[in-house]
Amino acid sequence: MTDTELRSSGTIDGGTDGSRSWRGGRRAELESSDDSAAWAVLLPAERYEAERLVHHDTLELTGLDGVARPRPGDPVAVLVEEPLRLVALGRVALTTAESREDPDDPQSEAGPGALVVTYTRRVLDEPVAVGGLALDGLLTGLDPAVWRALAARLGPPPARRSWLVSLDLPIEAASPAEAVRLFWSYVQELGPRELPAFVSPSGDELAMQAFVLGVEANQDPEEDD
Repeated sequence: MTDTELRSSGTIDGGTDGSRSWRGGRRAELESSDDSAAWAVLLPAERYEAERLVHHDTLELTGLDGVARPRPGDPVAVLVEEPLRLVALGRVALTTAESREDPDDPQSEAGPGALVVTYTRRVLDEPVAVGGLALDGLLTGLDPAVWRALAARLGPPPARRSWLVSLDLPIEAASPAEAVRLFWSYVQELGPRELPAFVSPSGDELAMQAFVLGVEANQDPEEDD
């Protein structure tokens, strides 16, 4: 597959030209610094879940052997399937160094390094449905106008606010220091997949909610009856 073939543009239903600018300098998000290439990245379900559980500034992708490589600065739309939804925007950062097929054999064939995408906007918890866009595997070339139309669907970013997040664990220990050590041991072992984190808007603790696996989870056993 040639570079030109990979960059063939798709179409999306109800797309716009992305010319609308949002207050707060969001217009830059809708415009590519270089209109020669844009890209769509398709995340597997397991990777999408991992991105939702723990905050990351970048998305690192491997397994892109044999396809055209995006250039640093190219805009990227990050999507998931079933149904197809837009979950983030980003730009290509510098790729990591080439890696050996066998890290223990310096003579083994070198493969391309990981593709690194720096996030510029995330909607991981509220994905935006995308219709009429055909993807070709993990990485697909997009017409820049299609990327801008996808970006425009996100609208203005929500206002940021302060939240209080806590994690309470009853721990038996001989001293406060030992209790703290056990606490961090449990956090590392169980992590966000098993431990409930409690979050509330700052100044409104009565609105506290529990989250497990990145979604709200009821922790009141009486309500389950």
